[in-house]
Amino acid sequence: MKTLLIGASGYVGSALLKELLDRGHQVSAVVRDPSRLPQHPALDAIDADVYDAASIAAAANGHEAVISAFSPGLADPGLYAHHVAGIGAIIAGVARSTAGRLLVVGGAGTLEVAPGVQLVDTPEFPEQWKATALATRESLRLLGQTPSLRWTFLAPAAHLEPGERTARYRIGTGQFLVDAQGQSRISVADYAKAMIDELEQPQHERQLFNVAY
Repeated sequence: MKTLLIGASGYVGSALLKELLDRGHQVSAVVRDPSRLPQHPALDAIDADVYDAASIAAAANGHEAVISAFSPGLADPGLYAHHVAGIGAIIAGVARSTAGRLLVVGGAGTLEVAPGVQLVDTPEFPEQWKATALATRESLRLLGQTPSLRWTFLAPAAHLEPGERTARYRIGTGQFLVDAQGQSRISVADYAKAMIDELEQPQHERQLFNVAY
């Protein structure tokens, strides 16, 4: 499958890139610094402005799907506004492209800890992650307002950690999942596996789903 991967050199994006290449996909990568990409015959860097829908549409044309691991980064003082602006342009761009399918890296903050109560709205939610969580929640709302787009939003567990690819995890439909020790965890490698499984065999189109041990 020919896939456009936005944010391919980031923490989650690099895991997604490895999973894609290991499975034999052809990948076009949108990154700030192409020198951070590995050398691979099935990988090309492509130039696109994530804040410009027309630029994203042009980049997405000719691809079968787009995966967005876009994030402005925690150091960005305008993180929320920039994240929302970027994902808004990505959604609009993919919707008007020939790809027509978008998979988005979501956040655990959107998961329900009780009926109608999301993790981001609980008093215990870490302040340092709140802007990102609120931006990813807005991303989900924007996706839901784009009926022409085949989209999927994959939320990780609360702790998205380095670790092995076990291929053993649970899949949820929006409820916050914890293990027997009360921990909410998933390795970034297993998260990547779940995302590319969804790419190859869609099970959650126009839906949020989540993964955790």
